[in-house]
Amino acid sequence: MSLTTPTVADINAQIISQLGASLSTVIPLLPKAFLRVLSKTLAAVYILLWKYGGFIFLQTFVRTATIKEVTINGKLVSPLKEWGLLVGLPAPTAATQAELTITITVTNQTGSLPAGTQFINADNGVTYLLLGAVLLDAPTKVGTIRAAGDQGGGNGAGEIGNLEVGDIVSFANPIANVFRDTVVASQTAVGADEESTESYRQRIIDRFGRRPQGGALIDYRVWGGEDANIVAIYPYTGVVGSDPNRPNGRVDVFAESTNPPDGIPTGPELDGVFDDIELDDAGLASRRPANAFVNVFAITRTSFTVVVADVSGIDISEQAALTLEIESAVSQFFRGREPFVSGVTLPPRTERITQAELITVASSLISEAGGTFLTATMALTTFPAATITNYTLGKGEKAKADAANVTVGYV
Repeated sequence: MSLTTPTVADINAQIISQLGASLSTVIPLLPKAFLRVLSKTLAAVYILLWKYGGFIFLQTFVRTATIKEVTINGKLVSPLKEWGLLVGLPAPTAATQAELTITITVTNQTGSLPAGTQFINADNGVTYLLLGAVLLDAPTKVGTIRAAGDQGGGNGAGEIGNLEVGDIVSFANPIANVFRDTVVASQTAVGADEESTESYRQRIIDRFGRRPQGGALIDYRVWGGEDANIVAIYPYTGVVGSDPNRPNGRVDVFAESTNPPDGIPTGPELDGVFDDIELDDAGLASRRPANAFVNVFAITRTSFTVVVADVSGIDISEQAALTLEIESAVSQFFRGREPFVSGVTLPPRTERITQAELITVASSLISEAGGTFLTATMALTTFPAATITNYTLGKGEKAKADAANVTVGYV
C-alpha cells in the first residue's frame, strides 16, 4: 500500500466529478462558475489536512521524526527530542569550547595580565580569553585560555578552536611587559562540534534497543556512552571480594572518545563518563547498583608494525598510489578490531588479530592492481623484530598500525 499525497488539482477534479454525479449535470467550464470555485477552495482545505496528517504520522517513528520545533495547540514541541526524553536522553550534545594552556614570554617582570585578556590565532581566526589573572613575576609564565569567538559570529565553540602543541596564539592588542606571541603548551579541554541530528537520532534508536536492566554490563555501556564525544564503552567486572572494603566487587569501564588521533579521552571526559554512570538526568545517584564500585579508564592503543614483502608485477608509476591504498586498508583493519566483553559485544568477535587476515587485506588490493606478493607480516612496534602470527586484545585495548609503521617492499 502506498500513501501518496495527491495534488490540489487531483482533489479538485474529484470534487467536480462527485458534484456532477450527485447533481446529474455537467459542471460549467467557466473558471468563475460557483461550483468550480467551491471545489478549488475545498481542495485547498483537504490538501492541508492530508499533509498535516502525513506529518503527524511521520512523528510516530524515531527514524522519521523531525527535530525542528513545531507549535501544536499552542504548545511548542520538538518530536525527536520528546522521543529522546522518553528513553532518558536529553537534548543533543551542545558544542564545547576548547581550553588551552599557553606559555607567555615575559620581557619585564612586573605587573600582571588580567583575566579576560584577549588572544587570537591567525590561522583559525578564533579569539581566546584568559581564564585567570597571571602575575608577570618570572621569565615565562603559563596561562589558561578558552575559545570565546570566531569569524562566523559564534562563541568559538567546536573543533575550530582546537590547536596543536607548538601553535602560536598572539595577544589581540599589544600588552606591556610581554612578548606578543605565546606558544600552546597543551590542550586541557577539546572543542567539539554540536551533535548532529542523525547522531542524536541513532543514539535514541540504540537506547530503545538497550534498555537499562538494573546494573547489567550493557547498562554501563548505555550510561557511559551518553556523551556524543564518547564513541565506545568497554565495561568489565572486577574480581569479587578482592578488596575487603568493597566486598561486592568492582566494575572497570574503559572509554574511547572522538579525540584525534587515537580516541584517548581527556580527564574531563572521563569524569563525565563517571558522572553519567552515577547520576541520572535529575542529578540523582539512581543508576549504578549501590554495592558496585566503578573505575573509569581511558582505552589503550597497541601499535603494530606491518611489512608487505616482495610485491611484484606493479608498474613503478603505480607503486606510490598502491602503497597509500595498502596503508589505508591496513590502518582501517587494525582500528576495526576491538576487545570482547561477554554479554555486551555482538558477533562477530573481532578481538583476535591474525596474520592470515592481514594477508587477505593486502592480497585483495595487490591482486586488483595485477600484482603478487610474498607475504605480509606483523609485529608489535615495541618489538619490531619479533614477528607474531596472532594477537588477542585485552581489556580496554585497541590496535593501530599507522602509515609510518607500514612498509611495502617492491621488486
